[in-house]
Amino acid sequence: MASEHRHEFPLQAGAPDRPTGPGPAPGPDPATGSAQNRLRLQGRAYRALLTEQPVSLYAASVLRIGFGLLYLLFLLREFPHRHEIWGPDAPWTPALAAQLFDQSGWYSLLVLSDSRTWFELCYAAALVTCALFALGWRTRATAVLFAVMVASFHARAIFMTDGGDNLILLMSLYLVLTACGRRWSLDARRARRRAAGPAGAPERVKSFSAQQFHAARTTLVTVVHNCGMFVIAAQVCFLYGSAGLYKVQGSFWADGTALHYVLHLELFQPWPALSHFVDQYPLAIAVISYLTVLTQVAFPFVLFGRLKYPVLVVLLGMHLGIAVLLGLPFFSGAMIIADAVFLPDRFYAALPRLWRRTAQRWGRRRNPQEEAQVGSVPAQGRHELPSLSVR
Repeated sequence: MASEHRHEFPLQAGAPDRPTGPGPAPGPDPATGSAQNRLRLQGRAYRALLTEQPVSLYAASVLRIGFGLLYLLFLLREFPHRHEIWGPDAPWTPALAAQLFDQSGWYSLLVLSDSRTWFELCYAAALVTCALFALGWRTRATAVLFAVMVASFHARAIFMTDGGDNLILLMSLYLVLTACGRRWSLDARRARRRAAGPAGAPERVKSFSAQQFHAARTTLVTVVHNCGMFVIAAQVCFLYGSAGLYKVQGSFWADGTALHYVLHLELFQPWPALSHFVDQYPLAIAVISYLTVLTQVAFPFVLFGRLKYPVLVVLLGMHLGIAVLLGLPFFSGAMIIADAVFLPDRFYAALPRLWRRTAQRWGRRRNPQEEAQVGSVPAQGRHELPSLSVR
C-alpha cells in the first residue's frame, strides 16, 4: 500500500525524476536523445564537409591566377630597377640581409651568390614560375616554387614593400596547401583529356591495396585543401577586423578627417589635381571614412549571410579608390583577389555562361545593319537565272 500511495501523488519540486520504489526502469529522456542526435548529425555533417568534398575549387583557382599574374606584373614593372631593389646595387646589401635573417629566421635564394649572373637567373626563374603558376601547369610543384620565389624576393628587400607584398607572401604559402589547379588550368585540361581517353579502351583494374591508397590520398588532399581555404578566409577576416579596430582608436578616423590628411601626402599623390578635387567635398570624405571603418569592423560578422555581398561591393570600391587616388595598385589588387575567396563556386561556374550570353547579345547589337541589308535583298528563284546549253 505504501508503494501504491507513493505512485498516486505527483512529483514535487526537488523530488527525484524517477520513483524510489520498485517498478520498471524508466526509458531514456526524449529531449536528451534528440539533442544527442542533433549533435551527432552536426558532427557527421562537419566531418563530411571537411573530408568528403573539396570546397571552393573555383575560388582557389581565382586566387592562383590572380596572385600569379599580379606578382608577374610586379616583377615586370620593377624590371628596370631590379638591380637597385634586389640585386648587387641595392643599398640593402646581402650582408645586411644576412644579419636580418639571423634575427627573423627568413632566408632568400638571392643571397647565395653576389654575382649578377646568379641574380639574373633567379629573376628569370621567378618570371617563368609566376607564369606557369598562373597557367596551372604542374600546379603542385609550381605552387611550391612560387612560394619560394615570393619569399626569397620579399626577404631580400623587406623594407622596399608597400604592404601588398606581405599579403601575397602569406597567400603564396597558403596556396601550397590547396588544390588550386583543379579548375581553369592546364592540369584540369590534361585531366579531362585523360578521363575521356580513346573510345573502347579497356579500364585498368586496380588492386585492393591500390584502391585503399588512392582513397586515403584523396581524403588527405581534400582535408588539407579545405583547411588551407579556411586559413585563407580567416586571414582575410583578421586583416579587415584588425585594420578596422586600429582605425577606431585614431582621432582622425573618429572625426572623419583621416582621408583629408591622406590626400595631402605627397607620397600618395600620383595625380595631385585629382586628390585636390576630391578634397573639395568634406562631407563625402567624412562619409567614406566612416563607411570604411564600419565595413572593415563588420566584415567578419557578415560572412554567413547575404549581407556579405554588398559589403564585398563596398570593399571593391574602396580598393579601387586606393589604387587610383593613392597610387597603390598592387596592394589594392592583392586585396581584391583575396576577397574572391568569399564568393561561392556557383558564381564562378556561371561566369562562362554569362560571358557567352553577353557576347551573343553584343554581336547582335553590332550587326543590325548587316542583317537589314541581308533581309532587303529580294529572294531570287532559280527560274530567273538564264539557262545555258552547250551544243
